[in-house]
Amino acid sequence: MHDVAIIGAGPAGISVALSLRDRGITALLIDRADAVGSSWRNRYDRLRLNTGRQFSHLPGRPFPKGTPTFPTRDQVVEHLETHVREGAVELRLDTTVQRIDPHDGAWRLRTSTGDIDAHHVVVATGYMHTPHIPDWPGRDGFTGDLSHSSAYRNPAPYVGKQVMVIGSGSSGMEIAHDLTTGGAAKVWMTVRTPPNIMLRGGPAGLPGDVIATPLYHAPPRVADAIARFGRRRFLGDLTEFGLPIPEEGPFSRLARLGLPPSLVDMDVVDAIRDGSIEIVGDVEAFDGDTVSSADGRRIRPDVVICATGYLPGLEDLVGHLGVLAERGMPVAKRGEPAADGLRFLGYLARPSLIGSVAKASKRVAKQIVADLSA
Repeated sequence: MHDVAIIGAGPAGISVALSLRDRGITALLIDRADAVGSSWRNRYDRLRLNTGRQFSHLPGRPFPKGTPTFPTRDQVVEHLETHVREGAVELRLDTTVQRIDPHDGAWRLRTSTGDIDAHHVVVATGYMHTPHIPDWPGRDGFTGDLSHSSAYRNPAPYVGKQVMVIGSGSSGMEIAHDLTTGGAAKVWMTVRTPPNIMLRGGPAGLPGDVIATPLYHAPPRVADAIARFGRRRFLGDLTEFGLPIPEEGPFSRLARLGLPPSLVDMDVVDAIRDGSIEIVGDVEAFDGDTVSSADGRRIRPDVVICATGYLPGLEDLVGHLGVLAERGMPVAKRGEPAADGLRFLGYLARPSLIGSVAKASKRVAKQIVADLSA
């Protein structure tokens, strides 16, 4: 019987394991992948943190001196690996947790490598767990290459090709820009709901979360007004390029739907302005080699990359426990108990997510240690 089992060896799960270790408790950290930080390892080569390093490190463990303001994918992975190793975290990798059930006053985890029992369980697999591709009419008959953005690494396979990127979130915009600078012959990006766009870096080279984090805690109406002023001031009017300012501001949309704004660098906006990235309407259907869009266009891309988001994928794991809300998200997602001895962490979209999770992990560890002592 383990004191604590943590599912998911990403930033949230590692933060909890380290915070518990700091309090003298060794938790078992479980992940389906063969290494920690798999969600970061498997993303595209040019990926960087959208938030500044000072807001995005593990609890009490800052990035090394000399790390850039926005750490790269590989620097984030190294950060995770280093502190798992130095913290002597107990790992069980290549293990998929299939279901969690109450068992003799504790919890039993049914896994691909056998049952695991624990007094406390923290689920930290994240809200970007299962890639999602909508079932558009005719999708399965598309004669070109279609994949989810989670499979994209770099533009090398797309040199000379015509590529449609579906989705205008942060990943969709960055991948579209990567393709335009990496040799793709043509790049379209589809837009369903005009995105709220914010710059990754703020004035004077400061990370945008210096402003976004306090705005997150302000009334959404006030935060939206400030964000809208900043967009007009720094990005100008993008309506003629297909990206008008949405009526619902970024902080209202984040509070209502849990959808963050598109955080990008100015280079991406410049590529939209100069036509390197062409904005088209939302996808309506596929027909052989053709994609029909909501603005009446029929486009024949060689490749379609679906930057259409992820699902939390928690139904099989805990759907029978009555701890999930709409869209499959946990009812309790700030680390508070969803049931006695069962917690979820890392499911709240917000600025400075890694830093927020690291801070919350200290509170979670304190509460778990108190419960174990009692």
